[in-house]
Amino acid sequence: MSSPNAILHELLNLAEIMLTNGAEVSRVEETLNRMGHAYGASQMNVFAITSSIVVTMVFPEGEEYTQTRRITTPAGTDFFKLEQANALSRQCCAAPLSLTDLKDEINKISKIKPAPYTIYLGSMLGAGGFSVFFGGTILDGAIAVIFAFLLCFLQRHLNSICSNTFILQFFCSLFIGTGICITAFFFPVIHVDKVMIGDIMLLIPGILMTNSIRDILIGDTISGIMRLVESLLWAGALACGFMCAIWFVGGVL
Repeated sequence: MSSPNAILHELLNLAEIMLTNGAEVSRVEETLNRMGHAYGASQMNVFAITSSIVVTMVFPEGEEYTQTRRITTPAGTDFFKLEQANALSRQCCAAPLSLTDLKDEINKISKIKPAPYTIYLGSMLGAGGFSVFFGGTILDGAIAVIFAFLLCFLQRHLNSICSNTFILQFFCSLFIGTGICITAFFFPVIHVDKVMIGDIMLLIPGILMTNSIRDILIGDTISGIMRLVESLLWAGALACGFMCAIWFVGGVL
């Protein structure tokens, strides 16, 4: 029989993947509960918030195993990873995998990375589409597409340098906002607000805020409030970045 501590460790690995890629806290707790029972636990005590997971597995013989996982990875959104993690949990609940197979499957999920071109292409289409949708011209959409490419480039290359999400978002919005304002100064036909709206939509933490409200409504108040505060600070950093860009360019030019 596989070591209960080893199994619990892998369950925490899977839970961390889910929590850091857009899963609700209640989903993470429910997944750990179901998988723990599938692997022989008679009782599961699971407590998860956005920054920590604590799990105790109680077996029929009376043995208890507890592990804690501190979550330091910034919250993100990767629905493909989340889908794979959910599929693995359902598979294990139907027919538990061996420890080796479970570890291999979790490692495969953790190494999944979207192709860079899909991120760039999706961001460019999204920014251009939103810019036109909110009343901008085709030219506004084209300018938003260009700055969306620069925004993705900044996020991909500054993410490893700046670990603080709020500071990263502030500097990205400041740089992009400054570039848009300077471009509009030399080409007055461009509508600054419409171009900015298109690029701002790429930065707004919509999933994070939605999950925070959902957590609060279903009773996970601590996690919901933590995520809500995080999303509000994130949105505040974006607003400050674009506001400073407008003030800076307006004062200089």
